[in-house]
Amino acid sequence: MLYYLGQYFADLAGPLRLLLSYIFLAGLGTALGALITWWALPRLWKYLPTDRGREFAIDAEKSIGKPNAAGVIFIPVFIVITLLVVPFDWKVVQILICVAFAMLVGFLDDRTPGGWSEYRLGATDLAIALVASMIICQLEPFTIWLPLYKDPIVIGPVPFILGSTILIWTSINATNCSDGVDGLSASLSSMGILFLGGILYGIVGHADIADYLLVPHYVEGAAWAIVAFVLVGCLTGYLWHNSYPSAVLMGDAGSRPIGLMLGVLVLACGNPFLILVVAFMVLVNGATGMIKVALLRFFRIGIFRQIRYPLHDHVRHNMGWSNTQVLVRFMLIQAVGTPILLVLLLKIR
Repeated sequence: MLYYLGQYFADLAGPLRLLLSYIFLAGLGTALGALITWWALPRLWKYLPTDRGREFAIDAEKSIGKPNAAGVIFIPVFIVITLLVVPFDWKVVQILICVAFAMLVGFLDDRTPGGWSEYRLGATDLAIALVASMIICQLEPFTIWLPLYKDPIVIGPVPFILGSTILIWTSINATNCSDGVDGLSASLSSMGILFLGGILYGIVGHADIADYLLVPHYVEGAAWAIVAFVLVGCLTGYLWHNSYPSAVLMGDAGSRPIGLMLGVLVLACGNPFLILVVAFMVLVNGATGMIKVALLRFFRIGIFRQIRYPLHDHVRHNMGWSNTQVLVRFMLIQAVGTPILLVLLLKIR
């Protein structure tokens, strides 16, 4: 919306030309997301359901009674600000509808005594991931780029949708599983999304740099970068109140739409393997827990019972790490590992 106001009124006042700058819109969206989320949460969290604790989770009793499902507050803030600062694009609007639906599903799970069943949640996540995948490719061939292979590859909509649905579904559930230590899920996710925003704006969204690095140039890359930075801003405002000891929890109403956007932004960059680069700690922490559950439940492999997952529960229970140590060490690993892996991913090609 603001971009088009800039087009109409830039000639009337010089400062309004800033509304035509993607970097200005990204900065404005980030600041608004952080400030509005920071301001709104303590004023609205009294209306949220309270946490009931999780069976077998470490220190679950410390969360009992805290406001939960804060995503139902900051995700609408993210949606409204995105519509305000991102140049209008039906693809972005459709993805935001998926985000709102993921938030609603998470909120219903948060407020339901005992929560929804894992199968019901998994099936719902799969449906959301499928729809988001179809939106990204618009049911047309999609150009991707891969590690160790110089030339871009055009793949048909069917294989793209199948692969991207799995990626988004995994991202949703890994992000959700990482939400067990104050600030951990939001910190790791925002770090990954921040890197993706930089890639979208400065690499695949920049024609000259994309050409130099032999990656496809996506004309909508800069717009997706603004979306990423707005979400980082909202997560920053949330983390102000969620830092240890937390005053509020995001719940599934926050973790599921965040995981959805993480997967969507990876695909918007055109390289599905980027999720292993920008969010490997989210996957190691959360997705490995899903693998353990599958091995125990469907294949009856009992040796994995000795390993606690998500990984943050394992290191707290078996290695004696405090919540602060888990947060800081996981963030340090991702902060150091991502730039190294990203350089290797881009330059080895």
